[in-house]
Formats: sequence, C-alpha cells, structure tokens
Amino acid sequence: MMTRARKAAEPKPPISIIAACQDEAIFGPWFKDRETWTAWFAFLKVMFGLALEDAEHAIFQQCTGRTAPAPGGYLEATLVIGRRGGKSLILALIAAFLAAFYDWSPYLTGGERGTIMVVAADRKQARSIFRYLKEMLSIPLLAGMIQRETADSVDLSNNITVEILAANFRTIRSYTLVAGLCDELAFWPTDEGLANPDSEIIGAIRPAMATIPKAMLLKASSPYAKRGELWEDLKRYFGQDSKVLVWQAATRVMNPSVPESFIAEAYERDPANAAAEYGAEPRSDIESFVSREAVEACVIKGRFELPPMKGVVYSGFVDPSGGSADSMTLTICHREADRAIVDAIREAKPPFSPEAITAEFAVLLKSYGIKRVVGDKYAGLWPRERFETHGIVYEASAKPKSDLYSELLPLINGRRIELLDHNKAVAQICSLERRTARSGKDSIDALGHEDIANSIAGAATGLILQDWSGGRAIFEVERRRAAERANGPSPFIPNDQPEFDKPQWAKNSVEWAREQAGEIVPHPPREKVGGTSTATRTTDDEIRELFSATMKG
Repeated sequence: MMTRARKAAEPKPPISIIAACQDEAIFGPWFKDRETWTAWFAFLKVMFGLALEDAEHAIFQQCTGRTAPAPGGYLEATLVIGRRGGKSLILALIAAFLAAFYDWSPYLTGGERGTIMVVAADRKQARSIFRYLKEMLSIPLLAGMIQRETADSVDLSNNITVEILAANFRTIRSYTLVAGLCDELAFWPTDEGLANPDSEIIGAIRPAMATIPKAMLLKASSPYAKRGELWEDLKRYFGQDSKVLVWQAATRVMNPSVPESFIAEAYERDPANAAAEYGAEPRSDIESFVSREAVEACVIKGRFELPPMKGVVYSGFVDPSGGSADSMTLTICHREADRAIVDAIREAKPPFSPEAITAEFAVLLKSYGIKRVVGDKYAGLWPRERFETHGIVYEASAKPKSDLYSELLPLINGRRIELLDHNKAVAQICSLERRTARSGKDSIDALGHEDIANSIAGAATGLILQDWSGGRAIFEVERRRAAERANGPSPFIPNDQPEFDKPQWAKNSVEWAREQAGEIVPHPPREKVGGTSTATRTTDDEIRELFSATMKG
C-alpha cells in the first residue's frame, strides 16, 4: 500500500509575498500605485507572519480589533470587505503565490495533485478571481510551469492545479486542497434545508486540507444579512485572539482610490445598502421571514400529493415563466374550516416550452374541477391567452407577491396551513427575507428563486384570507359549496370517482384525525335534489353572509 511521504519542515517559499509584489518581474505590475495598497500589504504581512511597520500595525488593530498579530501568521482568514475594495485581486495573488512558489510535493503521493480551489456560488462568479490568477501565472517567469489550461482550470508542472468550482459540498470531497478561496460567501445559501448551505461547503473544504501543512482557507465577501458562515465568523472571532483571522474594513480603507464622493452619493441614496456595500457592515434591515421550525411544523410527513376528491372545491395559483430562466409553478389547495390544505405542486424547470407546460397545467387543474386560476402578473396577456386556449380562465392577482408572503406568515405561525412533504418548497419558504426600506415599509422576497413559494402563498392566502379579483373569487368558493349542498355533486368532479355520503377530509389532516378519534360526527347522507339549484343564483350579499358564517365556524 502506498504511504504518503512527510517531512518535518513545513513548506517555505524562496521569496516573501511582499517581495514578489514589489518585483516588476513577478507581481509588481499589478501594484504600481503602492500607496493605495498599504492596507492590503499589511494584511498580507499578517497572514504570512511578516513583521509590521508602525502604520501597518495601526491598520491591523483597526481592521481586526486585536492588539497584536500571531507571530507565525494565519492559515484561515475571513475578509469582510466593502465592494471595490480589491479582495478579488488579493485572493488571486495569494493563490498564484501558493501555487508557484511553494513546494508541495513532499505532501503528495505519486499521481496525486494538490488543488487550489476558487469556490463561488457559481462558476461565472468565480471567474473574476480566476482571470486575475491566470494572468499572474502567465508572466514570463512562471508561464513555463503551465502544462494544461481549460476554461475552468490550470495544471502546473509541480503537480498543482488551480480550479474554479461552483459551491457544492459533494464535489469538493474528492480533492486534496492546498488552498481554498471562497468568494462572496455572504451570498451563498445559508439554510440547512437547501442543497448546498455554506456551512456544509466550508465543512467539506477543511478535511480536504487536513494532510497539507500550511494549507490556507480564505473566505471573502462584502457583507449581507446577519446570518451564515461569514456573519458567524465576524461575530465569533472579530476582536478575539484566535486561529481564525477576521479582517473587516470599509472600501476606502482597503482601496483609497475609490472617490469619496462616490461613496457619499451611495449613502445618500440608500444608507442601509451603502453601509453593507461600502462600509462592510452587515445589514440590520434584513431578517429571516419565518423560522424553519414553524414551516416544518406545517408539513404533513409522507404526504406528497392529495388526489381530487368529490365534493371538495379546489383553487389554484400559477407563477408563470417564459421558460428560459425561472421555473413555472402551480399550486392547488382546498379549504377545511379555517385551514388551507395544499393538495398538489407542479414545477417546470427551464428550459421548457411555455405552451406545453400551460397545457399540462390545464389538464391538472381540470382534474381538480378548477376552471378559473389566479396567477402572478407576468408578461402581459400571454398567460391569460394560453390558459384560455385550454379552457381555463386566468386572472392576474390583485396583490404583489410581497403582500402574499406577508399574509402567508400568520397561516404558518398559526398552523393554519398543511404543506406537502416537499423539500424544495420548504427551503424556498425558509429562504424568504423581510427587508425594511428607508420609508419604513417592509417588503418580502428571496435572494434566489422562490417560484414554488410564490404559488403556495398565492393559492393558500387567496383561499383563506383575500379577495383575488375584486370580490368575486373567494365568494365563488362558497357559491359552489352552496350549489353542492343543494343540488348534489359538483359537475366538475369526474364521474368515475366513488360517491361519498359525508365530508371527506384530506387524509392525515387535523379534521381527518378528529373524525378517526370520534370527535367529529359524520353528517347524514345528503338528499340529492333534481333540477337547477337556487344556490347558483345566490346574490353577492348572501354569499358574503355564507362566507362570514364559514369563517366564524
């Protein structure tokens, strides 16, 4: 069995990183106006255990809240830096220096390559650092080391590969890392219910560096909300003597070439945004919309979809999409007392044909007896025209999605909604954020996609709380129920379904459980009356009375 060779001495470069930045034949061309890089040179000295001058020591104290740096430097650092502060270039510099000037061969077995990995939310975002890095490795002194180059990686002759990777904890696990560079960490997913939360990715990077002495982990970002790995590091390590260095600095501290007037104008337009973007202060006007615990308490485990049932009136909400960027989603709900029951969820992921998905959704809506659907205001008239082609009336929602989310919150916190066991739906609801504008008005939205959450909010709140279209849709629910009570089964229910003589609660719902326990007495069989129901001609005032009585009951 092959064993890994080890030396007692740690890898040491033949030249310091500061000397490399001052040498015109190495990295000097990137740092011509050196006075504007003073703060960054102080950071590099601290990181690599080099002696500081008095002015640099003052910068260190200002940016870290510590009195003195660790004598041997740091192997892990979190940089909370304002935008345009220069962090991408510095991360690229460190990666190029570690790749070209360190000898990692004593810590690699035959055929094994050490990797310097640039990780971002997606590959496109990581390419900013990667472009700098490739240029630095292409200088005459180092160009001869390049053996192979692709759009996402560079292989060097010293068995080191520099590679960009989208944030995914599963793919990281197979690497041996000599350095991990995490770009814009504050904007990675943070919720543990999502596919790749930031904590899982950082947790996968650290073991990949365990066998490499002097391997470095650098996490850099402008700040965002007070959550996630960046916020936790800032809260835990800033101003504390620990092995993790936290360096927090505003844009002009790190890059004084950014005009002061530009920063002042940004603060004038939006102080909260500018404080995060250029002041490197996490936003205090953004908070999580709802707790994961509250959402999961509404999930009926093992319930993935409920079939159409005779005698039940259903409602649907569509979040349309053109098929190239966002998903197109549909949620179908019904109501039991004051509770919204989610029956079915559909998501069409891009790319797709909007015409084909509209036809598919129309078939599903009709199977639940729905001939009128409400949807998000999107792309003018095409959703209405396409659904009408398939026999479904499409009405645009009278309220923006932020209002729908606001009305969804009491349903979740009061457990007045039963959600399907649908991980993506739960994750999207949990990813919603509440943001307070300068005017004091709150808005609710997600940093990423929330198409499923939007359709759930529209379907559930429209059914329970709000009037979708000028006072008609919510009363139409009671109109149909009145017709059902007076005239027998709904004509919209397929004929091949069995007859029911009493209300059929959704399996595993609260009402179903109460009926099983004998707490709900089944209604006597209904008498079917021939002829036309008078309920179909009920006036709006009478429908309102029906609705009010139902809400009270």
